[in-house]
Amino acid sequence: MVKLKRAYEAPTKDDGERVLVERLWPRGLTKQKAKIDLWVKEISPSTELRKWFGHDPEKWDEFRRRYKSELKQQPELVDQLRDKARKGPITFVYAAKDELHNSALLLKEFVESGNPQRTKTKTVSNPRMPSRKTR
Repeated sequence: MVKLKRAYEAPTKDDGERVLVERLWPRGLTKQKAKIDLWVKEISPSTELRKWFGHDPEKWDEFRRRYKSELKQQPELVDQLRDKARKGPITFVYAAKDELHNSALLLKEFVESGNPQRTKTKTVSNPRMPSRKTR
């Protein structure tokens, strides 16, 4: 299960593992007060995308599309977060003031979508081809 919490809200035991999902450390927040267990800055939107968006709700739909495209390029990190979420509660910690238009919300949706990002090898049998036995 993935929860979301602003970095400026007090940590609680219910948070589980606290994962900062921002490229930049939240202003005015000490590491001691934040109680961050893991900082995965690489999973946050690229600097270019973050600056382009500028937390403008009118750009939200396009931001969603672009950020999801970036997330698809980070399968190992996405899978790492999915694995953590399967093992127990985790909280994505973010700095944005807007609770409805932020990258942590999209990341949560993407991680919880359940579509594995790892490339998996699959054995497919072809009914037209006789099976070969190996020694």
